[in-house]
Amino acid sequence: MSNRDTRATLRVGGLTPLSAGDWPGMLAAVVWCQGCPWRCGYCHNPHLIPARGDSEIRWDDVLDFLDRRRGLLDGVVFSGGEPTAQDALASAMRDVRSLGFSVGLHTGGAYPRRLAEVLPLVNWVGLDAKAPFDDYARVTGVEGSGARARASLDILLAAGVPHEIRTTVHPALLADADVVDLARTLADRGVKRHVLQPFRPQGCADPALVRHAGRKGAWASLADHVAACFK
Repeated sequence: MSNRDTRATLRVGGLTPLSAGDWPGMLAAVVWCQGCPWRCGYCHNPHLIPARGDSEIRWDDVLDFLDRRRGLLDGVVFSGGEPTAQDALASAMRDVRSLGFSVGLHTGGAYPRRLAEVLPLVNWVGLDAKAPFDDYARVTGVEGSGARARASLDILLAAGVPHEIRTTVHPALLADADVVDLARTLADRGVKRHVLQPFRPQGCADPALVRHAGRKGAWASLADHVAACFK
């Protein structure tokens, strides 16, 4: 393992050995990174926030696992939490690439500068678009978060890295009109693939969101309105 970058000190909160759903069309392991500056009520991994000072799993142990999975996995997805919150992300991605794996990234776009830094190391990105950008704090609880997400989207589109933009839909946080408004904005900025995700109660720490997760309108109707925004 002489190719390892010993500077990698990624704080890892968990490891999924095999996933067919975190990177469309790929069999991937998922590295769950600690820490996130936002406080989205529907977060399904609140145990990763805030970051602890140590790792649940040592980074060297993650690399040892991946070394044994060469030829069995297509890639590794860095998820969280917010992976770009960690200084060691680029170094960790280089370690993974040195083992021959493709690299995927899940991000909310909270750190545009670090996203730009790691994109040359990434083969695919799943970027969250949580709400109309001028009303982001409704979901994240943090003022100014929409400007950061919009900047990250523009960086991603300019880089040309394969990606999808995902929006989690909870009726207490996003009305259907908000989702369609966001879709129009994304289409105007050049997005080609926008995926709607229903809220999942698993792991959600907000009992009110769990109780009021039912939709009044049909999913198919909302999907049709969103699809009409894209060529």
